[in-house]
Amino acid sequence: MKTIFDKTTKSELTRRINSISEKNTAQWGKMNAYQMLKHCTLWEEMALGKTKYKQAFIGRLFGKMALRKVLGDDSPLAHSTPTVPAFRVTGSGDAEAQKAEWIRLIGEYDSFSNNNFIHPFFGKMTKEQIGQMAYKHADHHLRQFNA
Repeated sequence: MKTIFDKTTKSELTRRINSISEKNTAQWGKMNAYQMLKHCTLWEEMALGKTKYKQAFIGRLFGKMALRKVLGDDSPLAHSTPTVPAFRVTGSGDAEAQKAEWIRLIGEYDSFSNNNFIHPFFGKMTKEQIGQMAYKHADHHLRQFNA
């Protein structure tokens, strides 16, 4: 399974992120390109430990089971996958700046040290799970914008 901790995978993601422009439209969902890019930078900030969120009650009940299902194979995330409310982005902004920030954050996985990461739904995750989920999340949104 692909992981954000693999150099080749990070290069692939960087190339795909660079292919996004304001002209890209979503194949599903309601976000525009800027909103998706900002959403993804917020996700990376969480995974890298720059922001912290408590696990939701529903996640305590079903998070581990859902994580096993999501990471059980190489299949992409489903189009209707729910998002953490704090990651819902509205409005507009500088898509080029968000692309650069997302790529910069992906580079920070080289020195990853957030070993006590708690996802707001899935709960405590191992470094291996974080790497796989970070890739799947990025891939999901890049596919959403045909990149």
